[in-house]
Amino acid sequence: MTTATPRRAPSRLSPRLTAATTGRVLRQLRHDHRTIAMLLVLPSLLLGLLHLLWADLPSAPGQPGTFDRVGLAMLGVFPFVVMFLVTSIAMLRERTSGTLERLLTTPLSRLDLLLGYGTAFGLAAAVQAVVTVTVAVTLYDLDIAGPLGLVVLIAVADAALGVALGLLASAFARSEFQAVQFMPVIVLPQFFLCGLLVPREQMAGWLQAISDVLPLTYAVEALQEVGSSPEATGRMWADVGIVAGAALLALALAAATLRRRTD
Repeated sequence: MTTATPRRAPSRLSPRLTAATTGRVLRQLRHDHRTIAMLLVLPSLLLGLLHLLWADLPSAPGQPGTFDRVGLAMLGVFPFVVMFLVTSIAMLRERTSGTLERLLTTPLSRLDLLLGYGTAFGLAAAVQAVVTVTVAVTLYDLDIAGPLGLVVLIAVADAALGVALGLLASAFARSEFQAVQFMPVIVLPQFFLCGLLVPREQMAGWLQAISDVLPLTYAVEALQEVGSSPEATGRMWADVGIVAGAALLALALAAATLRRRTD
């Protein structure tokens, strides 16, 4: 008597199956009101808190105020953090519920699944970025020298990075609690060393070297370029390219390490 082995998911990418996965995830998000509130409302509320803290602080002549400087960078940090948290937990739920194992016995490949998730949450991130930037410049009077469209673009790239890293982290977590535990490991070091708290040129050499390989560093740098220049610069585009490349690399690693279920 032979024992049937589970059918392996194909490795070929299918645009039709990727689009179907994107639609399924978007439908799930539409019915999850708490997640929608976290995606669309929380970043604006946190930015408002920073506005209350720093809006009235004096600044040097000709220099941006504390809120203008830090608030602009947070337009990239908040999407990164929120999308990492939401995506890692969402994918883990797929695995612990057995949904992922059932999906991967169909013609759906791992790459289809992850690209579908990435596209769905990327669209959610685009809406999040538009809402947060609009609130920042209208309600909180955030002063940005460059085009708002570039700020939205960078925020979406940061969110895509958070999605990709969240998918990668979910492959190594066995529970939602463990998924959250990855946040201090993956997110906080990047936040501390991105140059927002302390200028990178003032860091010790070995800390600068670590900062150089962390993608959030380039996201913050790109936003700082937009905040100080009325037009896009070559350095800004290079920084955005690095963030996008890091997101694609994390997505590829997530596809290689994705497990069907939690043991």
